Order: sequence, then C-alpha cells, then structure tokens
Amino acid sequence: FKGYDPAKPTREQVEIAWAAHGLSVVVVEEDRKSGKLTAVTRHQLNRRLTATSEFRLTGPAAGSDLLRTSADRTGSRVLGTLNNCAGGTTPWGTTLHGEENFNQYFANGSSDTDKRYGIGTAASERKWELFDKRFDLKQEPNEAHRFGWVVELDPYDPDFTPRKRTALGRFKHEAAQPRLTADGRPVVYMGDDERFDYLYKFVSSKQMKKGSSRAAHEHNLTLLDEGTLYVAKLTGDSPAGEFDGTGKLPNDGEFDGSGVWIPLATGDVSHVPGMSADEVYIFTRLAGDKVGATKMDRPEDVEPSPRTGRVYVALTNNTDRGKAGKEGPTEANPRNANKHGHVLELAENWDDPAGDGFAWRLFLVAGDPNDPATYFAGFPKDKVSPISCPDNVAFDPHGNLWISTDGNALGTHDGLFGVATQGDRRGELKQFLTMPNGAETCGPVIQDRRILVAVQHPGEIDGASVEKPASAWPDGPGKIVRPSVVSVWRKDGGDIGV
Repeated sequence: FKGYDPAKPTREQVEIAWAAHGLSVVVVEEDRKSGKLTAVTRHQLNRRLTATSEFRLTGPAAGSDLLRTSADRTGSRVLGTLNNCAGGTTPWGTTLHGEENFNQYFANGSSDTDKRYGIGTAASERKWELFDKRFDLKQEPNEAHRFGWVVELDPYDPDFTPRKRTALGRFKHEAAQPRLTADGRPVVYMGDDERFDYLYKFVSSKQMKKGSSRAAHEHNLTLLDEGTLYVAKLTGDSPAGEFDGTGKLPNDGEFDGSGVWIPLATGDVSHVPGMSADEVYIFTRLAGDKVGATKMDRPEDVEPSPRTGRVYVALTNNTDRGKAGKEGPTEANPRNANKHGHVLELAENWDDPAGDGFAWRLFLVAGDPNDPATYFAGFPKDKVSPISCPDNVAFDPHGNLWISTDGNALGTHDGLFGVATQGDRRGELKQFLTMPNGAETCGPVIQDRRILVAVQHPGEIDGASVEKPASAWPDGPGKIVRPSVVSVWRKDGGDIGV
C-alpha cells in the first residue's frame, strides 16, 4: 500500500489483505504449437478462497475443546487459510496446501504452547486484531490452534469446502506430497519450517479406491483422516567427535546413518506419555520434543522419487546451529551457522514405506562449490552450479530432482536447479533459471516439456516500498510489483531434463 503505516493500518487495507490471503484455482488452456498457457476467464472451476472463506476441520482432533471458539462452538468450522506455502497433488485428484508461518497473524499470546509456535505476547505484525477479535488471543485463545494444518482442496468441485486434516499434525507446514504403499495406503511426508524442528510422516490406515465413481471419490476424501502420525529420529554412523561444525566429511567419506519413525498418535490414541491424542495433533511440536526427535535445519519440502522411492528433504538453513545455548553439529546437520542448507536423502522399503525404519545420507551440502564445506553426492565440484537455501523440491518424469531456493546467501538471486539422483551423473547440479531481485522460487511443477514455477514476493528487499520498489517484475517500471507464475519450455518442443 502507498503510504502504509504498519502501526495503524486502515480497515480497508486489512480487508484487502484478507482477500489477498488464501488459495486460487485457475483453469488455463494450452496453445499446442507454442506451449503458451492462457487463463480461461469465467470458467466454472475458477474460484478464490480467502482469509474469510469457510474451511472444515476434520480428523481425530476435530471438535476438540482446544479448537472451539465463541464463533464456532463445534470446533469444526474455520474461516480462512493463512500463509500458504507449497503443497502437493494426491493420486485421487485433490491438492494439498501447507499452512506455514501462521504465528505472525495473532496478538497477545500467553501460553507456553503459543511461545513454542512463535506467537508473540504483544500486538501482531499485521494488526488484524484491531478489526477482528479472533486474531486477539486474549479474547479468542484457541483461534491460533485452527491454523498450521495441511488443507485438502478438490479443484474439480467448485462447491467443495476445503478441509484441514488434523491427523497430519499442526506445525509450520511447507508442503505435503503423498505416495502409496504396495497395498494402496497413502503416506505423506512433511517438514516443519523452523530452526531445530522436525521431520514427520503420516501413514493412512485406509486403502485408496480406484475409479471415478462418486463412492470411490467420497471414500478417498477420508484417507487423510485416519492413520498414524510419526516423527523422525536420525542417528549417524560416525563418532560424534568427527563433527566440528565446519562441514568436513567424516572418515568414512559420507554423512549417513540410520533412522526410526517414532509414532506420536493413531486416531484417538496417543503414543506420547503425558499428552492426549488431541494435544499431540494440536501441539505436535511439543510431542516431538517429548519423544526426542532429531532437531533439523529448517526442514521444508519433502518429496518421494517416483522412480526409486527415495525421499528427499530440503533443509533450508540454520544460522543458529552451534550458538551459545543451541544444539551443535550432528552428522545429519554437520555445519554450525549453516547459512546455505543441505538436502537429505532417505531410503525406505520401496514396497512398504509405512515401515518404521530407514537409512539416510546427505545428498547435497549447499554453498559455493569452491568451499570445502560443500558436497554434491560425490560429483566433481568443478562441474556443478553454486546453490544456497534449498526450499521446494520436485521430480521430473526422468527421475531428476529439481530444487528451488529461498534466501540465497551467496549474494546472487534465488533460482531453480536440476540434479541427477542416479547413475554416473548423480550429484551433477545445474542452474535452470534465475528469479528477479528479491523473489523466492516457489512451487515448481515439472512436466515432460514444460516447467511452471512461482515468482514469489519479487522486490522483497529491506527498505523497499511501493514508492521505492526494488523490482519491476513482471510488467516493467511504473507498474505494481507482483508475484506471478512462469511457464518455461524449449523452443524446439523437446523434453526437458534429459
């Protein structure tokens, strides 16, 4: 907003912000000759969901006393979704959307659980509480509990009320991408985007039904409401004394080890002493604390490879690791003041990812390849691109991993990178595109002949404003700086990623 006063926003500005938060469904049409995508206006499936749209809470914690407010005595109906980050697509045709940094919207937090989720004790950054009491936790102490979930949306049903799936736990969700077990049950891997927080997975107790019948679809819309929620504990296979915080490889030449998935809750049954099942789902971070989960360097997007079943975790950074009073280096997080991040690779049973054990190793340790504290799966470092702050990950049909970055600490812009995960070129990382100034690379979708990527918050630089923009994206000087979705294809129409 021009002339914006962060201490005293106007009602109109706040209502515009409410309308600007949320999710959009936009139908696009392809020009088969050029590959160009054009939005189809007035399509029946186009829709907008905002901070005041209706959402449903479902699953084992729905209806809990901890989710009830004066406006919703049932604990099952929420207005809005906030700070949505990356998501995923399900085998049954819906989309998943993570609610990430929801803490910044709430004022006057007072409990230890508020503090654990980063909710402050004073006014909020956005001051929404001035115009709606639900954002004031003095008046509505449970409202913040209704955010921080994975939202499931049916983009093919314009009348569908999106559902917040409580069985997947409440934390700062970056993304959620399911895969199926051999017997057809969904497994969802999830990261909590916070320094020293945890990696999770959910295993459904129900099998997906195939087919396009209404009955099959209705059944599949319950798959993420019943199952077991787990948190990861990783153990290295090298002596702890070999990790001095510099990122030096251990004597066996690899950062690796074994891990176990610790169960937190199954349905209405808690596996965490001293916590009810409702508390586990609503205060999932505290459950991870209690069972001794491994503190990670901001686990964000987590995706399984459709080719190998191996799971890749983007760990963006953690400049607090090794500081006074903070945890120091471990084999899974080997660098103090880790400003560049790394990518973790997990190997589970391909036929049964519902198992509780796994092997792990670091696939990439990001940064300038000339820095000895970097690692590219053993590939020669004079043949790779620099990369910093991995955030979202995705796979192409050929099994290559694509990595988008957020917060590049190398002095260059964020970008999108492709890297082989198998064969002689495993670890050969190449930069594919670069973001405008101040923009984060977000949500890549990788197809045979097209890549779509979101240019998020262009011009977000300290000191920038409407009056003094730090970017001219996408429409050039004199226009409003705004985010966008970019489509990229080869001029010759050939495959990308081969």
